[in-house]
Amino acid sequence: MPTSNTVIIGIAGASGSGKSSFSDALLHEFGSAQITILREDSYYKDQTHLAMEERVKTNYDHPDAFDHDLLLTQLQQALQGEPVNVPVYDYKLHTRAAEVQPLPACKIIILEGILIFTDARLRNLMHTRIYMDTPLDVCLLRRLQRDVNERGRTLDSVLEQYQATVRPMFMKYINPSKEHAHLIVPGGARNRVAIDLVRARLREML
Repeated sequence: MPTSNTVIIGIAGASGSGKSSFSDALLHEFGSAQITILREDSYYKDQTHLAMEERVKTNYDHPDAFDHDLLLTQLQQALQGEPVNVPVYDYKLHTRAAEVQPLPACKIIILEGILIFTDARLRNLMHTRIYMDTPLDVCLLRRLQRDVNERGRTLDSVLEQYQATVRPMFMKYINPSKEHAHLIVPGGARNRVAIDLVRARLREML
């Protein structure tokens, strides 16, 4: 368990399970001066050395798709009060953008992502681990809306990716990782009771 004054809250779950909505609700409650959100998606590995046709073949739901070494290093730097420049990921180009985003200094870092509980090094930095347990059909509908409307994907490509990698990797890696959670939230971000419980916990931490 880290001894820094900064607290790390981990929120994991399937793609579309409500991790971002849950995190955003907490950010809205406490404000950016006290809470910042760090997303695992920012740490997809750089693929600028690959042609586009190779990038689209990457299994983005496998642990190997993420640079957890860099994420771990930057979390440790943040805990020590050092400045951190977070990578920016371009979903349309399937690789990192040229710019970076400074991580604001704050009391609580909410780390959210599909596979953050699969890495023991990351888990050991988290004071609290929350798993969003949302039905897969709901997750798929949310993913369809997000990827088509915000990430420039086609309906067919989203469904093909879901069948080929998203669901199989959920069963292999993401769902089993909920055994590491301190709190399992049925229904995702619509579970107002869970949000109230986490909100009260954060108030204690602050």
